[in-house]
Amino acid sequence: MRTLTYYVATTLDGFIAGPDGGDPTGTVFDVTPDYVAHVTAHYPETLPGPARQAMGVTAEGTRFDTVLEGRRSYQVGLDAGVTDAYPHLRHYVFSRTLTTAPDPAVQVVAGDPVATVRELKAQQGKGIWLVGGAELAGALYAEIDELVLKVNPVTVGSGIPLFAGKRGADLRSFALTDHTVLPSGVAFLTYARR
Repeated sequence: MRTLTYYVATTLDGFIAGPDGGDPTGTVFDVTPDYVAHVTAHYPETLPGPARQAMGVTAEGTRFDTVLEGRRSYQVGLDAGVTDAYPHLRHYVFSRTLTTAPDPAVQVVAGDPVATVRELKAQQGKGIWLVGGAELAGALYAEIDELVLKVNPVTVGSGIPLFAGKRGADLRSFALTDHTVLPSGVAFLTYARR
């Protein structure tokens, strides 16, 4: 069975974006040479298509063949003029307001994200990458099999949390299975659900 991995950058205080909800790349999170080298070597499929093209990255990647994102995360790309940031992956956008995809390769899902993820997990293929955002992560909370947190050495005090929309206590336990700390201070922490 395929796994769902929430692979996401976060601050030390648990936020994936600042209070404005805009693209945190380069504002909240620095993109340092060691970070780019690590992602390119270990997670090349998570680089957006324009970055892959500019850097000459052609590696298919070994972890993911499908990416999921919420409407607000998708909007960050649209605002930059990118209708499919991950043309090398099966791309799903979960939205109750977007009726048609601006790109024919992007599948818009208005229905239950949990049911969709369960269907995807039952199919053959590589892992499923949850890119964000917080509301989709909250909705898929019980379905997340692995966390890969790119913990940046910065705090913002408020913003978009790792998980949003969760109500009530639902303790989930994870085991640290891998870690890499880059010279820039970014820590890649991998956790598997117990």
